[in-house]
Amino acid sequence: MARLSDKKSSKPQYFVVRRMPGPAWNASLPMQSQLRWAEHAAFMNSLETEGFIILGGPIGSGDDAMLVIEAVSEEALRARLALDPWSEGRLRIDSVERWTLLLDSRCR
Repeated sequence: MARLSDKKSSKPQYFVVRRMPGPAWNASLPMQSQLRWAEHAAFMNSLETEGFIILGGPIGSGDDAMLVIEAVSEEALRARLALDPWSEGRLRIDSVERWTLLLDSRCR
């Protein structure tokens, strides 16, 4: 059962990433109608399957996305997301914040 603790050595590093539309994003189209949607979706699904992305999806109006990622470093995280067919052109990283996870009901 994960509870508040000062034990840090065995905890993975989590990051919260906000992605926003890039210059190639067509604001008149929904997300699933953007060019290369199928390739982007397959890439993101593979990251989720391997456990790199813990949580993710659109926020607000649906153009921005929030991801919770487990990675060894911010640099490693950025390198992996750079492989996304939508990187920079359709989706760019707006912010990356390290997240110290203190409460996690999934571990009960």
